[in-house]
Amino acid sequence: MSEKRYILTAAEAAQKLHRMSLQLAENLSGNNAPVILVGIRKNGVVLAAKIEALLKQYIHNSLQTISLQMDKQHPVSVELSAPVELNGANVVLIDDVANSGKTMLYALKPLLEYHPYSIQTMVLVERMHKLFPVNPDYVGLSLATTKEDHIQVETEGGEVTGAFVL
Repeated sequence: MSEKRYILTAAEAAQKLHRMSLQLAENLSGNNAPVILVGIRKNGVVLAAKIEALLKQYIHNSLQTISLQMDKQHPVSVELSAPVELNGANVVLIDDVANSGKTMLYALKPLLEYHPYSIQTMVLVERMHKLFPVNPDYVGLSLATTKEDHIQVETEGGEVTGAFVL
């Protein structure tokens, strides 16, 4: 097993999440449509909850967080955790790491059955190995890695405790 090389501490991750929430709030300025944060299980849900808490300080839109479940290796079915009204809403799809873009692309599929006002994407860490045409709108950290490197975001008790490369 390879040794962990930390790329984000808990404090750095918190700072990046705060910056991304400010960017999102700025982009939503003047837009009163509801905001639906969709966290991709598992870590994306933790990130979505953190973003929701931060956004409440900056916007007055109605906010809701739900989760999305899928097999990231073989995304045959994609399920939302709750029925939610996405028509006319600002939808933000959130995940911990963007590798090839495959997860984000397949996660968008059920969202396209509706007519949201906007769909944006957010990741804490983005790698530069895109195989699918998805570029996140909000990125905490962009990282050039080898295809063999594996990035993992650690969470505990609803908090991001760090991120590392294996």
